[in-house]
Amino acid sequence: MLELRPNCECCNRDLPNESRDARICTFECTFCADCVDTKLGGVCPNCGGEFTIRPMRPTEKLAKYPASVTRLYKPLGCNVAETTR
Repeated sequence: MLELRPNCECCNRDLPNESRDARICTFECTFCADCVDTKLGGVCPNCGGEFTIRPMRPTEKLAKYPASVTRLYKPLGCNVAETTR
């Protein structure tokens, strides 16, 4: 089951369950669409994988299966697209 992490690891922007701007890789690293497009070049800085839109958990399931509240924030690893060129 997806953790539905609450924020972008790069800019710390809030990404609640209903956010259409949340992007995840296969390891569930979580970033906002802006950071994926402008800073990361579509490549996860943690695993090298690609991103996809994070699905939303149906509201009626959130009570039983809540989203994570643990925030990951690693701003020093955000400029992969710029450093690998």
